[in-house]
Amino acid sequence: MTKAGTAVAAPQAPARAVRLPRRRGIELALIVLAVLLSVYGYCAVGLARSGTVPPGAVGYGAGLGVLALCAHVAVRIRAPYADPLPLPIGVLLNGLGLVLIYRLDLETPGDRAAPIQLVWSTLGVALFIAVVLMLRDHRVLQRYSYVCVVAALALLLLPILFPAVNGARIWIRIAGFSIQPGEFAKVLLAVFFAAYLAANRNALSYSGRRLWRMQFPTGRVLGPIVTIWLLSVGVLVLERDLGTSLLFFGLFVVLLYVATGRTGWIAVGLLLGVLGAVAVGRLEPHVNGRIEDWLHPFATIEAGQGPNQLSQSLFAFAAGGFLGTGLGLGHSILIGFATKSDFILATAGEELGLAGLAAIFLLYALLVERGYRTGLALREPFGRLLAVGLASILALQVFVIAGGVTGLIPLTGMAMPFLAQGGSSVVTNWAIVALLIRVSDSARSQYDGQEAP
Repeated sequence: MTKAGTAVAAPQAPARAVRLPRRRGIELALIVLAVLLSVYGYCAVGLARSGTVPPGAVGYGAGLGVLALCAHVAVRIRAPYADPLPLPIGVLLNGLGLVLIYRLDLETPGDRAAPIQLVWSTLGVALFIAVVLMLRDHRVLQRYSYVCVVAALALLLLPILFPAVNGARIWIRIAGFSIQPGEFAKVLLAVFFAAYLAANRNALSYSGRRLWRMQFPTGRVLGPIVTIWLLSVGVLVLERDLGTSLLFFGLFVVLLYVATGRTGWIAVGLLLGVLGAVAVGRLEPHVNGRIEDWLHPFATIEAGQGPNQLSQSLFAFAAGGFLGTGLGLGHSILIGFATKSDFILATAGEELGLAGLAAIFLLYALLVERGYRTGLALREPFGRLLAVGLASILALQVFVIAGGVTGLIPLTGMAMPFLAQGGSSVVTNWAIVALLIRVSDSARSQYDGQEAP
């Protein structure tokens, strides 16, 4: 108060810059826990089968631990602000997958898949490290969107030149090695969709004609991306890879909705999906057979031909109950040749029970949720769409596989992320986690050092 009676405002304190916590210690602690749980599962299988700890338990734990530690060091160096959850979740799911495959290997001495899966896991972690170290800014990918889509279409076309396997042309087999190019194509298409929709989001939202209370963009804007989507899905239908075609369709619809913010695209997508499923189900004998198995899973038993794969899978889930039979004590190997790939979730359901299965689904849900959270935190549209697209790939893949194995939807023949046998799948999933790590680092670092009020 001055002599004249006027009040003088007190000087405000200067705003202080807030440094965000990097949380790398939390990530390291979770990685150690993930490795310990995986080693415990490996030992539990040996104790259940032979009454002794497997002789390779130390080597398995050391190998998985070294891989996880190398990945953690790469994140600590190049992505210090990254989300601390995706890497430990990937390590735990990959470790659990190796345990389940090793457990099934004990039933098939002539078909050892765990050592090969460990090699593919090593390559996947190496790719993770390379992406984290070399990709300084995820926005660089936006410049190569058309290169990505050309490479994706080329990868999708390659299996046509090779013979079909189990009714589908989705594999490339050379000198005893097999690769599924569609696994890599899905990441490349996610980059293209995100880049194109980010560059044309205003035209997609506010231009064009209104029809049935929906704003449809002009053909000049929507045409290129619809053409690419139709080409990719058409190739997959020719190859009878309907699981991946369903994945691409869902990815396209989700990203279109996120880019435009118009819920009508979800309704249009569902309508087109139902029409396409009905048409393919009636015209394609291979798909029609799977639909019949889904509608009547016990028909072969009633006909005196014995249980088929789906019915055996349902028996495995029923036998597991709430807590499961215990690792190494189930009978899911009766499902047949696809036990380690398409139906490995049935092994988890039987030996870990409903509780263990719920924990696995919770890990997937957390991984997807962190991807969506990263997308919401980003200010620039390409990174937001890329994060949502990559997380949606995992979400759709888990839904399609789990739904098929449990009888919710017809079987599609895809690999459960990280869990199932499949080199292409595990390498691609590690690349997805690496990109989510890179994008999440950008999302959090943009707020570092900002002034607090």
